[in-house]
Parts: sequence; C-alpha cells; structure tokens
Amino acid sequence: MSAEAAPPDSPMADVWGGLAASLVALPSALAFGVSIYAALGPDWAGAGALSGLIGAALLALVAPLSGGAPRLITAPCAPAAAVMGALAIDLSGRGFAPERTVALMGLTALLSAGFQTVYGLLRGGRLIKFIPYPVVTGYMSGVAVIIFMSQLPKLLGVHGGPDLPRALMHPGAWNWPGLCVGTATMAAMTLGARLTKRLPAAILGLLGGLAAYGLLAVLYPALRTLEHNPLVVGPLAGSGGVSVGALFGRWRAAFGLGPSDLSMILTPALTLSVLLSIDTLKTCVVVDALTRSRHDSDRTLLGQGAANAVTALAGGMVGAGTMGATLVNITSGGRTALSGVLCGVFSLGAFLLLGRLVAWVPVPALAGILLVVAARMYDRKSFRLLRQRSTIVDFAVGSAVIVVAVISGLIAAAGVGLGLSMLLFIHDQILSSVIRRKTNGTQMFSKRRRLPAEREALERLGSQTIVCELQGSLFFGTTDQLFSELEPDLAKARYLIFDMRRIVSVDFTAAHMLKQIEDHLHERGGRLLISRAPKSLPTGVDLQRYFDEVGLMKPSRNVELLGTLDDALALAEDGLLAQAGFQPRESQPAVGLEQLDLLRGLDPIQVDALRREAREVSVKAGDLVFKLADEGDDFYLIRRGQVRIDLPLPSGPAHHITTFGRGDFFGEVVFLDHGRRSADARAVTDTDLYVVSRERFDLLSREHPELGLKVFARLAKTLAVRLRQADTEIRALQDA
Repeated sequence: MSAEAAPPDSPMADVWGGLAASLVALPSALAFGVSIYAALGPDWAGAGALSGLIGAALLALVAPLSGGAPRLITAPCAPAAAVMGALAIDLSGRGFAPERTVALMGLTALLSAGFQTVYGLLRGGRLIKFIPYPVVTGYMSGVAVIIFMSQLPKLLGVHGGPDLPRALMHPGAWNWPGLCVGTATMAAMTLGARLTKRLPAAILGLLGGLAAYGLLAVLYPALRTLEHNPLVVGPLAGSGGVSVGALFGRWRAAFGLGPSDLSMILTPALTLSVLLSIDTLKTCVVVDALTRSRHDSDRTLLGQGAANAVTALAGGMVGAGTMGATLVNITSGGRTALSGVLCGVFSLGAFLLLGRLVAWVPVPALAGILLVVAARMYDRKSFRLLRQRSTIVDFAVGSAVIVVAVISGLIAAAGVGLGLSMLLFIHDQILSSVIRRKTNGTQMFSKRRRLPAEREALERLGSQTIVCELQGSLFFGTTDQLFSELEPDLAKARYLIFDMRRIVSVDFTAAHMLKQIEDHLHERGGRLLISRAPKSLPTGVDLQRYFDEVGLMKPSRNVELLGTLDDALALAEDGLLAQAGFQPRESQPAVGLEQLDLLRGLDPIQVDALRREAREVSVKAGDLVFKLADEGDDFYLIRRGQVRIDLPLPSGPAHHITTFGRGDFFGEVVFLDHGRRSADARAVTDTDLYVVSRERFDLLSREHPELGLKVFARLAKTLAVRLRQADTEIRALQDA
C-alpha cells in the first residue's frame, strides 16, 4: 500500500506520514549526535549516534501530545547541534573530563527545556515570533556556517586546531577514502531527489555513502573492521554508552555540580531555548500557510519543553520542530498528532532493530549529510537585500549576526541579535512618524456651534491651535523626531492638542519631552491639552496615573487631560474667543428674541409679531427636548443654556453630533421639510427656549412677508456656513 492509496482522513495516512518523517529524521539525528560528541574524542562517536537516535525517538513521541501543532514533527536539529557542539568544544578546551562535559551538556539541555516550559506558561510564544526576520535568518545562517566549518574537517579526515587551515590547503593530508564516501553522500543527497521523490534526500545520501564505503572496503581491508576504524561510528555502547547505570552515574555527576558550573551553562541553555523555540515556531508558521490551519504557540512550546526534558533525562539529543521532516509528513499524508507519535515509534523501532548496523555508518557520510543541510540552511536570498538602499540595514544586521556567530560563537551572537533587534525596532520607529495627522484650528472645530462673530474670530485666530493625532510608541527613539516636527509650530501656537487614542506606550523620556513642550507653550501663555489618553495601555500602564507620577500633571503646569478630542477643541476655542474679547455665553443672562443672532436687525414690529407666536419653554439639565423619529414642526431658539444633539446607535453609546449654546438655534431640518426628527436633543444645563412652530410661522409670514423672507434667507446662510465648516473638516481628515 502506498501513501497515495490511503484516503486523506484514513489512519493509514498518518502511518505513511510518520514513516516518511522518521526516514528523514533518523539520518540527520545520527549526524547531529556524532557532530556534538566529536569534541570528546573519536571513542565517543558511538555515544553521539546513540544520543541522536534516542532524541529522534523520544522527541517525536512526546511533543505531539501537547496538541499545539498536530502535524509538527520534532527531532534533533541543526541549531541544537551548533549550540551543544560549541559547548562541548568549550568545556573540553577548559580541560574538563568527557564524563563531566557530558553531564554539563545534559544539564544544559534540561535547563533549556525548563526555559521553554516557562515561555509557554507565560504565553511567550507570540513574543518570540516578533524577533526581526534579519536577526533570525542571520542566526540560522550563522548556525549553517558553524556546522559547515565543523564538518568540513571530518569530510577531509583532518584534525582541527591551529593547524586546520594548513591541513585544508594541503591535499596530501586529506583522508581520500573518507572524502570519496562524503562526496558520494552529498552527490546522492542532491542528485537523487531528481530521480525519485519517494525516498527522502537524507536516506538517499546515507545509502550513497554506505554504497561508496562498501566499494572502498573491497580495496582497503582496514575498512572491514570496527575497532580503531576512524571512518565509522563504532559500537553504540562505547565509552559514552547510555545504559541505565551510565545514566544514573551521569545524573549523579550533574547534581554534584557547583554554582560556578551552573553559571557556565546558564547562557548556553538560554540561547538554546530561544533558538529551539524560534526554529519550532518558524516551522509552525510555514505549516499554517500550507495547510490553512492555525497552531497554538504557547501549547506548542509547552510540548517542546516537555519533550526536550524527557529526552535530556534519557541522555538523548534535544531538538525542535524541524522543517524537512514536518513537510515530508504533510506531503505523505500526515494529518493529526498520531503521525508525530508514529514517527517516534518507527524511530524507536529502527533504534532497537538496526542499532548494531549503525556502528557501520561512515562518519564522512554523516559529515556529508550535514554539509548539505548547512548549505540548504544558509539563507542565500538575503543577498537580495543589497539591491535596495531601503534594505541595506537589514542585510547588515543579518551579516553582523553571522560574523559574530562564527568568530565569537552562538552565545555572543545571541546577545548581538538581541541588541540588533532593539536597534531595528528603534530604526523602524524613527522612519515612521508618530504623528498620524496634524491640523490646526482653522481646519478642525469642536462640536460646539459658534455664532457668526465667534466663527469669524476662530477662523482668524484658529492657526494658534495645533491638533496632532499621535500613533504608536512614544519613547526615547521617537521623542526627538516628534519635537523636531513640532518645533516650528511651537513658535506660534498657544494651544497644542495631542490626541493619544492610538498611543500604545509612553516612557519617561517621552514624558520629559511633553514637559519641554509645555514650557514652550507657557512662554506664550498657552496650554498643552491631552485628549483621549488611554486609561490603560497594552503594556498594562495606567497612562493618566503615570503622567501624574512623573510630575507632568502638577498644578503649576499648564497641562490638562481631557476625555474627548471635542472637549480639548472646545477648551482651546474658548481660550481664543476670550483672547478676542468674547464673554462665555454660559455666564451671560437669557437673551430676548430681538437679541438672537438669527433675528438681529429685524423690524421691531416683525419681532413683536413673532414673539406673540413663540412659546417660552424651560428644560431641566438632562431632559430631552425631543428624540429621534419624533413628529413635529417646531423650531427652537436658545435664550440660555446648552443643548446637545446626539444620534442614538443600536450597538453602543450615542454619537455626539454637535452642541448649541445661548443665542443659537436648532431643529431647523424638521421646520423646513416637515419630516421626523433625525437625532435626540438633550439639555446639557438648565435651558430656556423660544419655540416656533412652522404652522404658526407660515400664518405669520402671510401677514409679514418680509419677515418670512429674511428668516428663511438667514436660515439658508447659516446652514451653508455649517456645511462649509463640515466640508473643511472632512477635507482635512481625508488629506490626513
């Protein structure tokens, strides 16, 4: 039965997926394990192979049980090989005995698994995915370069150390049988995929290496023995064999380590946990795109942590969700977590049944597999970033991570990557302005309707009010840019309004910058008005309390927090009108009919005639004057107080349209078209009104035609002014 014969929803589809994935994972696991233990000496190659096999089996068995990413296959991977291999070299270079080095490596793996579990519990899965792509690709490419440099000597059969460059340049020092085996492996791995898609490339490479070794063994009798044969893995139960007794001895040694030992492995463990998490989540994102599914990052990390912990305790090599095995699993029919578990079962079966044959696996063949893996892992597409000036910084970041990883190791590259992540964030923030929209008081007005004389004053003085809608993060990387953009306006502005509805974070540097802006405004007798400041930012900070704590809201400062942008605009307009000599209308007594702006200058006889038809009505604060859809033809003139016009919404609070004050009028739409009310009208304060019905006004107009003409003409002019003002605001919004 073939994978194509199994229906997609059949359990056999998961069987074929798991089998195919195990064929991909096993050769790589062998190669990674051997490469890690190579620093301990040739006698430890078998222990390395055994560690890789245990990792391939246990990781695939345990990780799928979390359910975070059902199709994901977890196996030993290149980042783990690079970090653990570098750690093994470092510890061996310090003179540590192999047994102690192995114990420290196991404890590092266990500590890394613990970190991954913490990431999952703290819901850090989404945060890890936010590491910039240039840093991630640079790190992975650095891993590829390290693996390539570590495996090239094994392919050529030369030793590392100071004499390595000289040995690489002298073909006479090369082990030619090993080079032939490795070359055959790489050729089979790269060219075999063109001949068949049924067998994974790693299996083809391993078979090619075994075939080449078999042919060479005919010519070289020394290759037919296991003992003292540097070209094969050797017995799995060698010096570093993982028997039950050896495991207990290893963990006894690990628990006997002191604080100085733990300090040595803390950074490698943290680096390993981040790398494995990134590698896993990157694979999950690709799987989501291919299968139109969505993984659970946090549950996935918990599963990875548990799998790596179990594997580390059993003496196996830790790993991550790997791209190759996972994609093979999907294309072979794997659909559920069962395929991952079966991958582990097949890997365990191969370990139990074929363990003795693993001893004959050529080390150069494993080196050849890793060289191909490294070549495929290196992100050659990153060189395209050099084509555009806008992406040169991203290329430089990735290249810097690679260079540091190769020269100083992955641990140093982790710190560089973290620092460059911060620099990239600051760089991107600086390039994008925190000012989403900037207008002034001649383009944006409050919803409080002003009388014609007041409007003329605001149009003349409105440029002294600057309105800025901010967005994103106000922090040390963007404050200088914001101040520079506003500096020309501060020389003439009296009121600066910051609309902070879209702000997500504010730091102390930004708060200090706001104080500087307030100082500039204070010199001109102006004020800083902050509207719609979020009570709680996404970071959990109470912004209003924070401003109070940093001293921005002291009574001695001319700074005010306002709930809405309209409140801020109205306050600025009131200040400008006071500057122009206008008294606040709320503090003035009720006006007579002849003092209303709409009727000012009319013949006293006509005004008296209208007074006889008008009704005087008083409305308490909070009471409705009329509500949406009411019938009526009344027209309202305000003698005293304020009336707010709101549009009720079925799915939330009412939308505030405008507010009318003393001397103004409202309700003219129904007065003109005899329709229904289009909004609610509610008294903001105790309000006195004149009420004129259209029916009575029509009768009055027959007796005084000139009165009717003048009133309708003034109504039309006022409505035109209001429409023009609304058009100006809409245009400003559209331009922004």
